[in-house]
Amino acid sequence: MTKVTMTVNGKSVSAEVEGRTLLSAFLREGLALTGTHIGCDTTQCGACTVHVDGKAVKSCAVFALDVEGADVRTIEGMANADGSLSVIQQSFQDHHGLQCGFCTPGMVMASAALLADNPKPTEAEVRHHLEGNICRCTGYHNIVKAVLAASGQDVPAVAAE
Repeated sequence: MTKVTMTVNGKSVSAEVEGRTLLSAFLREGLALTGTHIGCDTTQCGACTVHVDGKAVKSCAVFALDVEGADVRTIEGMANADGSLSVIQQSFQDHHGLQCGFCTPGMVMASAALLADNPKPTEAEVRHHLEGNICRCTGYHNIVKAVLAASGQDVPAVAAE
């Protein structure tokens, strides 16, 4: 067991972990932050996406020890300080960018990372950026609309893929 310390959603946390403990398991089991979903454990689905030092990472592919000292943000840390939904979360709600909701945390986290790097992405850029996140319900159209709306752009009728 090795001690790991990081900041998660603005709070310093420390715990003893095995070297093989994945960040996703540490967040879900060690910190009870179950908004980070586990869909595949092979980095294919993106449901486990979190931000590490401001960059989107798939937490099922990172060991907790590898983020020693890092700043980690999960879906639970996306809300505004007053508890209201962030712009991207509200946009997902307003534009029906979810159905079953399983992929939503990862989609929100990936979308937030995109908007941090590219505040006004095109539809094609949104689609390209979200290629590593799988949604089995919506066909992505409303997710793309939500991201474009969150960027402050007019939401055109999104073309079929």
